[in-house]
Amino acid sequence: MVRVTAGAVGAPCWLSLTARDLLAAGRFYSAVLGWTFRPDGPGNTISVAELEGVPVAGIGSLPGAPAAWTVYFAVDDADAAAARIRERGGTVGLGPLSYPPRGRGALAADLEGAVFGIWEGRVLDGWRVGDGAAPAWLELHTRNAFDAAVFYGEVLEWVNEDDAGRCEVAYEEDRVVLRHDGRAVARLNSGPVERATEKPQLRPRWLVHFEVPDLEAAEAAAVEHGGTVITDGLWPSSGQQVTVRDPDGALFTLDRSPSVPRRTAPSSRRDGTEIP
Repeated sequence: MVRVTAGAVGAPCWLSLTARDLLAAGRFYSAVLGWTFRPDGPGNTISVAELEGVPVAGIGSLPGAPAAWTVYFAVDDADAAAARIRERGGTVGLGPLSYPPRGRGALAADLEGAVFGIWEGRVLDGWRVGDGAAPAWLELHTRNAFDAAVFYGEVLEWVNEDDAGRCEVAYEEDRVVLRHDGRAVARLNSGPVERATEKPQLRPRWLVHFEVPDLEAAEAAAVEHGGTVITDGLWPSSGQQVTVRDPDGALFTLDRSPSVPRRTAPSSRRDGTEIP
């Protein structure tokens, strides 16, 4: 592990899942994404998900917190970042708290209520969105992507002329795209989000995308192990990706790996038999 460096400030640096039942969550994500798990921390209350031995995300339980995936962004000073969040109308719900010897972190919500984390301290060298075992993509669903970009840009210092290696933000095809080291890592989308509890899947949120080589098999495994495919609202369901709610209610999206062609259903003769 390495300390957060100037060039990493503002970039996604880790991913965590809040789950009600760690064992059940482990079985679900093992079946869907092929992850294995190892305990991390006292009392077996936290696990680290790995893919082929490479850490992907942390899974833990937080009393009273809803099941959800949370993306953490690297900061050089957690207290200063928390102050910027409050100054710009966001909310700091937990922390900053110390997690010796690793660092300090906090959970916060942006102007529309989308939850995210900030982290100051040690990060995994090589954990990068879109690279290896890490998530393939991060997507913010919010009411106004431009306003959100201003908020996150100021809080996370996405644009800082003194540090050329930091994140870059561009407005492309009605979306705000975040790049780090020249690679697109997140997209901020404007859309018809809602705060109402009747449609929790439409609340403003950061949505995490994971690539899978066989989308149909992963979707079937998710349903078989208690997950639910989301088909309403603005969630992706295009044949190349599908959004799933895990058994505890956490949302994420499965993306077909670009190198894997889409599987097509076999054609049928008029008598009902399949054509190979």
